[in-house]
Amino acid sequence: MTNVKTIIELAYAAFNKRDIDGALALMTEDVRWPKASEGGRVIGKEEIRAYWTRQWREFDGNVKPLEITEEDGGKVRVKVHQLVKNLQGDLLSDSEVLHVFTVINGLIAAMDLGDDVDATSPTAAFTHRS
Repeated sequence: MTNVKTIIELAYAAFNKRDIDGALALMTEDVRWPKASEGGRVIGKEEIRAYWTRQWREFDGNVKPLEITEEDGGKVRVKVHQLVKNLQGDLLSDSEVLHVFTVINGLIAAMDLGDDVDATSPTAAFTHRS
């Protein structure tokens, strides 16, 4: 069975390469994901695909895991360095943020932003539109 840290690292690498299929292969069918650039959440792989496709038409985001900590109950806390630029290359955000994953049977079942599981507005990184 694949190591949980490896799954998380592979997911970030796929996201950064814009390899949607590679990232989605690491997730459950009913995965829950925050829409950091829009607010709210999506559920399921196809909703994530649509959300990321929209996001990448407006923003160039890159997230690099700095620290991965496994907790009980399949929770994985990941401190990441997040760079967000508009498509013209202007820096919108350069910050460290917390992502909290739920991993079940070796697949990502959910991701939350920090400890806030009900984010209804875009995060600060995405408040400066291009």
